[in-house]
Amino acid sequence: MQSIRNIVVIGGGTAGWLAAASLARHLCPLENQEYSVTLVESPDAPTIGVGEGTWPTMRNTLRKLGIDEFEFIRECDASFKQGTRFVNWHTADARGGETSYYHSFELPQGLWPIAPGPYWHYLQQDLKLPYAEAISPQPEACKQFLAPKSLNTPQYEAVLNYAYHLDAGKFADFLRRHATEKLGVTHLQAHVESVVLSDSGFIESIATRESDSISGDLFIDCSGFSSLLLDKTYQIPFRSVGNTLLVDKAIALQVPYADAEAPINSPTLSTAQSAGWIWEIGLQSRRGTGYVYSGNHATSDDAEKVLREYAWKTTGLTSSTAQAKEKSRFIDSLETRHLNLRLGYREKVFYKNCVGMGLSAAFLEPLEASAIFLIEASCNMLTELFPRHTGQLPLLEKKFNDVFSQRWQRVVDFIKLHYYLSRRTDGDFWHDNRDPSTLPETLKEQLEFWRHYPPSRFDMPSALEPFVRESYEFILYGMEYHADYQWHAGQLPHLSKARENFERIAKLREEIQDLLPSNRALLQQIRGNH
Repeated sequence: MQSIRNIVVIGGGTAGWLAAASLARHLCPLENQEYSVTLVESPDAPTIGVGEGTWPTMRNTLRKLGIDEFEFIRECDASFKQGTRFVNWHTADARGGETSYYHSFELPQGLWPIAPGPYWHYLQQDLKLPYAEAISPQPEACKQFLAPKSLNTPQYEAVLNYAYHLDAGKFADFLRRHATEKLGVTHLQAHVESVVLSDSGFIESIATRESDSISGDLFIDCSGFSSLLLDKTYQIPFRSVGNTLLVDKAIALQVPYADAEAPINSPTLSTAQSAGWIWEIGLQSRRGTGYVYSGNHATSDDAEKVLREYAWKTTGLTSSTAQAKEKSRFIDSLETRHLNLRLGYREKVFYKNCVGMGLSAAFLEPLEASAIFLIEASCNMLTELFPRHTGQLPLLEKKFNDVFSQRWQRVVDFIKLHYYLSRRTDGDFWHDNRDPSTLPETLKEQLEFWRHYPPSRFDMPSALEPFVRESYEFILYGMEYHADYQWHAGQLPHLSKARENFERIAKLREEIQDLLPSNRALLQQIRGNH
C-alpha cells in the first residue's frame, strides 16, 4: 500500500487549474514538502472557453482557495450572475414579442418558511405574476440591471444570491498565477507523448517531448475532449446522450458593448431559436454570445446568420440611415468560433489511480451552466475523501463513479426538462424534442407524478442532487406545467401567512432599486477600489 503524495494534473484550463489549486490548498505542499502537485500543460492546447457561467457554489470555492473576490472580479472581467432568464422557450411569439421566465438563484427557502408553489398557484388570479417574480424580488433586480449586493457588503456575502459570469481564458490564467505563486503548484509546459503503466494497470509516469518522464501517485485527467488518460490510455467507454439532448454544434461570438456605459445583464439570457438556443452573458467589457443548435436541423451558415442577427438586434443601437454601415463595422467583422459538441459522459471517471475532470469526463451542453459546477463537485469530493494510500483507491473509485454517474443522469434529466415542456411549433427541432422516445425513463416518471402532485422533498432524496427541488419548480412553473393541480383553501393551512409573504415581496420589488446599485456601477467601484 504505497502512500499517495505526488499528484500530476494533465491539462490546464478551468478544470486543470481548479483541480491543481484545490488539491494544493488541501495538501499544502509549501508547508508539507512530502506532497507535490504538478500540472503539465501543452503549450499549444487551446482553451475551449465557452463556459463562462458559474453557480453560487463558486463563491465558496474561491473563498476556500484564499482568493480575494475583488481581485478575481478585476482580473477575470467578471460580473455578477443572478440566474437565467429563458426567453421564448415556452412558446414563440409570432408577432415578434417575447415570453420569458426566470430561474433565479435566490431560492424560496431564503424568504419563505413554507413551499410557495401551491399558494402561488391558488392565488394566481390575485397575484397576476409569474412564479419567480411573485416569490422573490430578484427577477425585478435583474430587470433593472441591479447588482446583488453593495460595495459595503462583505466579500462573498450577498443581499441576493449570486454567482459570476467570467472570461474563461482570463480565469484559467488567474487560477494559474494563484496556484503557482501562492499554493505551491509546479507548472510544466510540455506535450504528453506516452503513458507508462505498471503490471497491474496503474499509471506510473508520463513521458513528454520536452522533459524527462514525470512520475506520480495520482493522476488527474483534465486534457479536455482529447481525454489522454481516460480515453487514449484506458479506453473507458463514452456513454452518449445524443438521443436525449439533440443539440450537437455551437457557434461562439464575442460582442463589444456599443456604449462603454451600457447596462450589464445579471441573468444569463437563454433565447430559444428554431433549431436550438442562443446564450448571452454580460461581462464588464463585452457580451459573450453563442448559438447551441442541432446540425440535423440547421446548417452552420444558417446558424451563424441567426447568431449575427441576434447580436445586432441586441446591441442597443437605433436604426438610422447608417445602420448597414454600423452593422458591418460592429457585427459582421467579428470572428465566430464553430464547435462540435459530443454530449455524454465516461462510464467511469475514476479508474485505477486516474480521475477525470471537466471535458475529459463529460460534457452535457451549456444550458444551465453545469460544467464548471461539476468540476467544483469533483474537486470537493476528491479533497474531502483524499486517499492516503493506494489500498483505498478501489473503494474510492466505486464511490466516486456511483456518485458521478447519478449526477450526470440528473443533469441530463434537468436539461431535457426545458426542451420537452416547450410548446414551440416553429420547427422539427422542437417537435423532435417532444418525442417520448427521447425522454429518460427517470424524467418520464417524475413528470407523470408532477401532473398530480407539486414537487416535494421526496422527489430529491439525495443530498448530492446537482439541481434542487426549487430549481425544478422554477422550470415547471415557468413552463406552465401545473395545469392539473386543483387546490382549495382547506389544503393550504398557511394561506394567511402566504398572503402576507406575497405582499412583503411586492413591497421589496418596489424598493429594490433604492437598495442596490446597478451592476456596472458596483463593478466600476470594485475596479477603482485597489
